[in-house]
Amino acid sequence: MGREVPTLAEQVAQVPREPGCYLWRDGKGEVVYVGKAKDLRARMRQYVTLQDDREKIPLMMQVVKSFDYVVVENEHEALVLERNLIAQYHPYFNVDYKDDKSYPFIAITESDVFPAIKYTRERHRKGTRYFGPYTDARAARETIDTLRKVVPICTANCVEWKRAKRYLEAHPDDLAVANLALAKSGRPCFFSHVGLGPGVCVGAVDTADYAKNVRQVERFLSGKRSEVVDELTAQMREAAADLEFERAGRLKRRLEVINGLQDKQQVVLGSSVSIDLVGVYREETISCACVFVMREGITVRSAEFVLNKGNDVSEEELVEGFLKRYYDETADIPAEVGVGVELSDADLLAGWLANKRGRACRIYVPKRGDKRHLLEMAANNAHFALNRYMVRTGYADDRTNQALMQLESALALEGPPLRIECFDISTLHGRFTVASMVVFSNGRPDKGQYRRFKIRTELDEANDFVSMSEVLGRRYAPDRMADERFGSRPDLLVVDGGKPQLTAAIEQLESLGLDIPVCGLAKSDEEVFVPWDETPIVLPSGSASLYLIKQVRDESHRFAITFHRELRDKAMTVGVLDEVPGVGPKRKRAIMRHFGSLKRLRAASPDDIAQVKGVPQSVATDIWLELRAWDAERDEVAHKAE
Repeated sequence: MGREVPTLAEQVAQVPREPGCYLWRDGKGEVVYVGKAKDLRARMRQYVTLQDDREKIPLMMQVVKSFDYVVVENEHEALVLERNLIAQYHPYFNVDYKDDKSYPFIAITESDVFPAIKYTRERHRKGTRYFGPYTDARAARETIDTLRKVVPICTANCVEWKRAKRYLEAHPDDLAVANLALAKSGRPCFFSHVGLGPGVCVGAVDTADYAKNVRQVERFLSGKRSEVVDELTAQMREAAADLEFERAGRLKRRLEVINGLQDKQQVVLGSSVSIDLVGVYREETISCACVFVMREGITVRSAEFVLNKGNDVSEEELVEGFLKRYYDETADIPAEVGVGVELSDADLLAGWLANKRGRACRIYVPKRGDKRHLLEMAANNAHFALNRYMVRTGYADDRTNQALMQLESALALEGPPLRIECFDISTLHGRFTVASMVVFSNGRPDKGQYRRFKIRTELDEANDFVSMSEVLGRRYAPDRMADERFGSRPDLLVVDGGKPQLTAAIEQLESLGLDIPVCGLAKSDEEVFVPWDETPIVLPSGSASLYLIKQVRDESHRFAITFHRELRDKAMTVGVLDEVPGVGPKRKRAIMRHFGSLKRLRAASPDDIAQVKGVPQSVATDIWLELRAWDAERDEVAHKAE
């Protein structure tokens, strides 16, 4: 007999308790996930025993058949190795860019005798310093054009610069007198004629002066604009003092270009700190991160990156994964990184960035002030960028079509559920009981078809079974089914709840003689209950179908809660006025007529209330105090209702 293959758990038990990285592989041997750990055995055991509570873990471990691991000296090395392994294998379950394309960079060829600036998508050449990444190629090119108006520097695509580079490489003995050698053999390029090039091609500048220009360009790209301004200002004054008015005029025009850039800045920070603010916006299985790169209180650039994970991973995992990918590519490390969620590995990541930067770096969550405001602005920009991506690529349409086809298959429907109706009940111990009906047409909310119902049955306590029976009886009564205002017959009826709510729906439909496909969606485990099977259907985590049906259910819940609050707040607010001494029916009517809505009354000050004819100041103050006391209790009541 052959030797029995040890289980995954038994294999994990033999893993050393050392820091390192682990690679989970599927049946084909392909890497599906890469992670790091301070204690490899303890961390990997959490996966095989499903003690890791992340939603993706059960699904991932179903496909995992084997693993590898690499032991390193410490957590810092594990972090660096993890990023390298993710870049190498692009595992499905790791957070990464949605499109694994190369992003534009601005580069300085520092290893050349006369370094040049260039727009590029490569970032691996030795002796080249990269700035970026940029997600807007046009912005990167415009930055280069603007820079060359400020500081004369050659471009790497200039034919004459390339010729000069080849000459110097072929004549290493001429490096000390490079400008003289080029003056003898050179030809002027177009840029030197118009003042954008320093004249390297004809030996118009020596290596020392040109190196000063290069340092200015690098400081400018690093966000140290004030240093460039101070240096140019000093040079301009020096030229004017030496009566070199033409040179002073050129320097003045360069300063005007920089000042023009600063005048256009609308996103500024009160302090001059160097900070990156990272905002994210998530959909179900896709997200976007927006980075505001701020140097000396001014936004140097902003960039948006679409990511391959969304609500299917935690926000912490999403942000941490993005930071690893983004800062692995850029050499522009700030003193601070502001994020929207606390990171358990913040200190480890900050140490990694500090090592790359050569100075301290801090990762934290801004709580208030300008930084918090700008972080929220970055998240808002991420939202808009993700919407643009989804429209441009047709991602939303593809996901919707996929969801409808998956629901057709999973629920054994005759066709895709192009019209879905969903009902939810909201009550407070049997009082103010209401029902909502929301409609999704072709996978999208059809708000013109939404309806809401007050439950007429007298209830001593909450009874979703009775309430659901009533609302379905009213919605699917023959006169309503014939009413065009209620739309056509649904392809799928969804009730919010488990087996009891589904049973109520089925019995009511049978009593009306209707054969409408129906299912129930439980909140706890996102299980779908169907009439023909006692065992609920579990749609795959992260699938388009689960996302759609959850969206339908959540929208019906939101719509029901909104209506319930309106009724409850109206009754409770009017009831509050009955409790105030000196407020009778006449004054109550006058107050409500004056303010027009309960919202405006609750927002009114005592002086505002005293403006109502017939309401003394003392009574107005009593009303205001009573409303404040009611507000203090309102949240607790709302919590119980939900």
